[in-house]
Amino acid sequence: MHARHYFALAFGSMIGVGWMIVIDDWLERGGSLGAMLGFLVGGLLLVPVGYVYGRLTQRVPAAGGEIAYTRLVFPAGVSYAAGWSMTLAYLIVCPYEAVAIGTILSYLAPQMNVLRLYTIGGYSMFLPNLVVGLVLTASLTTINYRGVRLSATFQSLTTFGVIALMCAFSALALAQGSVANLPPLFADKRGLTGGLVSTLLVLQIVPYFLTGFETIPKCSEEAAPDFDPRSFVTVTLVSLGTGIVFYVGIIGVVSILQPWTSLTHQPFATAVAFERAFGSRLLVRLVMLAALLSLLKVFNGNFLAASRVIFAMGRSDLIDTRLGFVHPRFRTPASAVVLVGLLTAVASFLGRAVLVPISEVGSFAAAVGWLATCLAFCAGAAGSLARREWLIGLCGALVSTAMLAMKVLPFVPGSFRRFEYLALLIWVLFGAFLWQRAGLRTGTDGA
Repeated sequence: MHARHYFALAFGSMIGVGWMIVIDDWLERGGSLGAMLGFLVGGLLLVPVGYVYGRLTQRVPAAGGEIAYTRLVFPAGVSYAAGWSMTLAYLIVCPYEAVAIGTILSYLAPQMNVLRLYTIGGYSMFLPNLVVGLVLTASLTTINYRGVRLSATFQSLTTFGVIALMCAFSALALAQGSVANLPPLFADKRGLTGGLVSTLLVLQIVPYFLTGFETIPKCSEEAAPDFDPRSFVTVTLVSLGTGIVFYVGIIGVVSILQPWTSLTHQPFATAVAFERAFGSRLLVRLVMLAALLSLLKVFNGNFLAASRVIFAMGRSDLIDTRLGFVHPRFRTPASAVVLVGLLTAVASFLGRAVLVPISEVGSFAAAVGWLATCLAFCAGAAGSLARREWLIGLCGALVSTAMLAMKVLPFVPGSFRRFEYLALLIWVLFGAFLWQRAGLRTGTDGA
């Protein structure tokens, strides 16, 4: 893999279809300016975390990422907890996208919403949508099974295709839109207090939508021979910065095209804004094409990252060692890839009603991994540090801790509810069971 592949992996893993499917929720939480500030502030707060990942990847190019970093300075149990958390963060994205592709295609072809199979939480699962998701899962499993270069090429094509389309859409929007559509700037209209609350409500979901910049270490062992390891810091920060610009930009584009208050509770609010502003069905189809490409790349990027984390845990004897198997011909973690494909296919049957709240837990899980990584960095995993670098690592740890606190402190708006706590408990108990089995298999206590 080269620098462009790593950029495509990180950016592609961050930017999914939230800008199409749930942008109305962002605007309802924050308003036009509140939503933009939430993503801007949240993204900038993650810069120290991105720097830490880049420096650690430069020094420790290992597929395990968080697992490898923490194991240098902490007991194996900490490494397992960090790896298990990141597994959830990446893995939950895959079935979510498998379900979302049917939703996007049904917007273009409503006849897909036939042959209802069942309903969960008010959301119906239709046979054509389920089949499309399963076919996509099988296709990405095959691509990732046969080689990282094939997966990286697919990721690059879809990533740069989305960037090109969004640049064109943004130019059209700037020519057609008006800043008069921006007010009210904040969803909460209580002056300064309302502005802070509006921004905070968006800020707390930013970790989920910007999770992905730390996928780069998962493929660091598969770098091209001429790739300079010192470039990991630059690629990581550029990927994160581009992701921030994308999210802030798309919220601004949609807000100037149509008053945001008219877009709340609108399915595919971005497409609706373009259709109302330009009256062109063809343009809407192009916007949906960008969303489809975005879905494919975020699915592939998180699939790749999830399989590498599982592989690293198997190779490190933290879980079943068979998951550390490398295919002799394709040089890919074949067993881990197949497992991720199977888990994605099974979870796809749960539907959006179950997967959306579990995705909130994925945001929490990513912050756990970030915190463990920053603490390992400060503890010496990257070698001796200058005082400035140590302070950057400390800032990253504090930011990660604050993001965890926002989800568990009950007085913070938008914190976990009963279902999210239940999903988190199930994942923790499942992880504890696997950890115990690993200890029994090796005849140790798992440490």
